[in-house]
Amino acid sequence: MGSNGKELGDKILSNIAKVIVGKEQTARLLLTALLADGHVLLEDVPGTGKTKLAKTLARSISADFARIQFTPDLLPSDITGLNVFDRQKNEFILRKGPVFTNILLADEINRATPRTQAGLLECMEERHPEFRPLFEDFIRRSTK
Repeated sequence: MGSNGKELGDKILSNIAKVIVGKEQTARLLLTALLADGHVLLEDVPGTGKTKLAKTLARSISADFARIQFTPDLLPSDITGLNVFDRQKNEFILRKGPVFTNILLADEINRATPRTQAGLLECMEERHPEFRPLFEDFIRRSTK
């Protein structure tokens, strides 16, 4: 990608800076994690723009965005989705959960049960086969 990659990264960071002020280093680290196909843990006090930052990054690269508010009554299937039997078609249909997205913001994970947390962590680790790899989508868009 060479200099084109740097130019593209600068454009993305510039776009984020138009919406989020004072989080330049965080935005740079988010973009680095995105390119490295990694995960990010954002810790900060409430009201500092974590959700807005994630949404802005997703919009800047034309990616899908989803947010999950973790609560004690959230089930693993609420995150991953589940197969539901369709009587008319006589087959199971996958109703995808919010993890089927490019950028996912999981808010207050510590409030969920260990089983639900494990469901999210498994998706992050295993990179479920039906997920569209974000990095590949990003590279495909940026090289057009």
